[in-house]
Amino acid sequence: MATLIFRMAAARTSRARRWLIALLAGATLPLSAAGSDFWHHDHTFVQTSLVTQHFSGSSGYNEDQNLIGIELHNPDRWLAGTAWLKNSFDQPIWYFYAGRELPFWQPAPNLEFRAKLTAGALRGYKGSKKHKIPFNHYGVAPAILPAVGVRWGKVETDLLLFGNAGVMVNAGIRI
Repeated sequence: MATLIFRMAAARTSRARRWLIALLAGATLPLSAAGSDFWHHDHTFVQTSLVTQHFSGSSGYNEDQNLIGIELHNPDRWLAGTAWLKNSFDQPIWYFYAGRELPFWQPAPNLEFRAKLTAGALRGYKGSKKHKIPFNHYGVAPAILPAVGVRWGKVETDLLLFGNAGVMVNAGIRI
């Protein structure tokens, strides 16, 4: 399935975009992946945004991101995902990323508190807002997004920090 998606993406993109997709796919591979469950699928996580709050009091910011995201997780808690959302300036953007979950407290079998760290590329900041995020060359910028969250059964929620701009609360379900 992943090969088919990659081939479809490669057919529709330029050489630079194919290089970026290959780089991001390779970045998800930990050095210790040999002999591990890295390539085994454990679960899929589908999520949306519930609340966004910018730290600045500017009334011009979009506080309704309409995020739709999907993550693929392996048994070692590595993940790869993509999300579509509207940025602070109401522009549609994509976030392609990889990361890891780090559990820190499990008071019950179906209740877990954890941290999550993702890193990847943001695409879509354009026009006069192009330089509102650092290193936005060629319409693609690097991003590192830390989050803390809780899982209760198949339902998860995260409090995500996006730079020094604000926070977002996301929620979703494992399938």
